[in-house]
Amino acid sequence: MESTIAPQSLENANIDTITLGAGCFWCVEAVFQRLKGVVTVMPGYANGHTPRPTYQQVCSGKTGHVEVAQIVFDTIDVKIWDILEVFWAIHDPTQIDRQGNDVGTQYRSGIYFRNQYQEHIARQSKELVGKSGIWPSPLATEIVALSSFYPAENYHHNYYLNNLDQGYCRVVISPKIEKLKKLFADRLK
Repeated sequence: MESTIAPQSLENANIDTITLGAGCFWCVEAVFQRLKGVVTVMPGYANGHTPRPTYQQVCSGKTGHVEVAQIVFDTIDVKIWDILEVFWAIHDPTQIDRQGNDVGTQYRSGIYFRNQYQEHIARQSKELVGKSGIWPSPLATEIVALSSFYPAENYHHNYYLNNLDQGYCRVVISPKIEKLKKLFADRLK
């Protein structure tokens, strides 16, 4: 599987894509699948230096990749600003190379932009969140250009939906879903 960075749709100028890292991609996928205006969410691996990495390789922390979710959305129904607002709320962006018990560079917080507009909005959003006092520590989220994206293996797709009874899903992902429902009920499908 070659590196793929989903092209913008030529048929629908309202479709955009952003790639976000907020710890385990199972969590990020499960959260963003529930937002109005989100068309698809693809778990995968961003940037890094190993072509076509496997999950095991990425988990070693030696490939330089980040576990991410590639979020395709309709800008008529949801704005990039709204997506980033959810992003800042569903994980701890002050953590360096970890989210909860998931530790390693592959779990770092990041916004991987595709163009100058996305970079501008991401930096502006980070600045506002940083000044807001929502988080007691400085934000560790990196904002860098997306240089490569590799979709994760098929068994990672829809992981939460397919494994609701699995311990990680119940203990880690379900609370994020509940937080999403509490904070953003009006934005859910």
